Amino acid sequence: MSVSPSARNTAALIGVCLASLMFGLEISSVPVILPTLETALPANFKDLQWIMNAYTIACTTVLMATGTFADRYGRKRVFIASTIAFGVTSLMCGLAQSASVLIVARFLQGLAGGAMLTCSIAIISHQYQDEHERGRAFTAWGVISGIGLGFGPIIGSTITAVSNWHWVFLVHVPLAVLALIPACIGIRESRDPHAKRLDGWGIVTLTIAVFGLTYVITQGADLGRTAAIGLAAVAVASFVTFVLVERNIAQPMFDFSVFRIRKFSGAIIGCIGMNFCYWPFMIYLPIYFEGGLGLDSRAVGFLLLAYTIPFLILPPIADYLLRRHGARIVIPLGMAVMGTGFLAMRLGSGIEQASWLSVLPGALLAGIGLGLTNTSVTNTTTGAVPSNRAGMASGIDISARLISLAINIAVMGLILLEAIQWSLPDALVAALDGQQLRALASTIATGNFGSLQQTYPVLSVQDPSGAAVHTALVKGFGWVMLYGGVGAWVLAAVSFLIFGSEGATAKSDLACAIDAAE
Repeated sequence: MSVSPSARNTAALIGVCLASLMFGLEISSVPVILPTLETALPANFKDLQWIMNAYTIACTTVLMATGTFADRYGRKRVFIASTIAFGVTSLMCGLAQSASVLIVARFLQGLAGGAMLTCSIAIISHQYQDEHERGRAFTAWGVISGIGLGFGPIIGSTITAVSNWHWVFLVHVPLAVLALIPACIGIRESRDPHAKRLDGWGIVTLTIAVFGLTYVITQGADLGRTAAIGLAAVAVASFVTFVLVERNIAQPMFDFSVFRIRKFSGAIIGCIGMNFCYWPFMIYLPIYFEGGLGLDSRAVGFLLLAYTIPFLILPPIADYLLRRHGARIVIPLGMAVMGTGFLAMRLGSGIEQASWLSVLPGALLAGIGLGLTNTSVTNTTTGAVPSNRAGMASGIDISARLISLAINIAVMGLILLEAIQWSLPDALVAALDGQQLRALASTIATGNFGSLQQTYPVLSVQDPSGAAVHTALVKGFGWVMLYGGVGAWVLAAVSFLIFGSEGATAKSDLACAIDAAE
């Protein structure tokens, strides 16, 4: 029995939306269990960072290769393979019994997840050729992603409460099977007839650059100054080499010519802005709620739901605003609202007797800003290039997100650790050497104060009530919130300037289209 084009499109959309649901759950349900992993595995503060960053760095590693493979060998074929791999690697994560094993399994899961998400965006772009239908499809995709992202915290905390943390990962195994059924039925195979060869040098140099920079930020204090500077130099040199390779080879995976399209470049800044503040802070917010506000894991799940729930309800509004006012207004506006939310959270966290009520308005504002930005940038980046280059465009889109996410997870962690050290009383700082002080700051940053006085007897004399330690944690988070807020506002201004006037944007895009045709 033949299936109508409309029914096939619907089945395809269901398949990719279920994949995006898994990807969203994986991002937002894991942060809420990090305090549990700290004691269950056990894991220290840097282990917790790498449990998250192994996933994002792996996604970045595979993104551009996936775009090329999907364009060359078929987007449906690569999507099916990556969805199966995501289910298998989720099983590996759920069976992990140590932090090191979980980090490795998370890296493999990130490879599968990055490939799956890249193909999802490219499939929607190709499956829906009409601009308005594509906009509605991306809206539905954004809503389902929002369900995963929005309800991930409460799902993760509930699973941990009624069962154990392993099922936060194992739940993706049946979900992967459910995604495969409609995907196999509905997705039309598509390729780029002019697909380029795999750019091995580009993949290697970009991976070294991102991993090296992230490793320096998170581990630099333990490496020593000389080793840290050397690794930073390698990362910078790798990135410069990546740019030179991509600009000079005949078939680059990262086509820099698309950045001459104002709509594409302005939207990419939006990708960076979301992952400069909102998503990396998701990793640390459960620690603030538990350690800074003294909430239990169930309350943390509900508060994280408030942080993410606007993302669920805003995509239809964002699509309406995008069609009415254009990307040059909606994307910078979304980032500005996110930045305002972070500044409001900083203000609420800094008042005397701060509580969840004082940070809730800022959390809601940040979520509203994300809801305005997320589907708008995806629709704009993929819509700004020809449909046969959707794999490449979606690869750049997700690369910008995940590279900035991986780096800012590390940067926010560094800011938190340094600010905690600066905020500790002078007498306590003087009683510890540099290594002990860094270790103390790392322990405080996990929000687990239970064994501090046993591990550091000096605290029994210098801070018997634990007030100084708690204040240091709160002040540290205040600096992280300020970083996110200012960064989002700066990037909002940059995006607005890149978009320029509507006339300039249309002229630039027309010139790029003529160049591509020639």
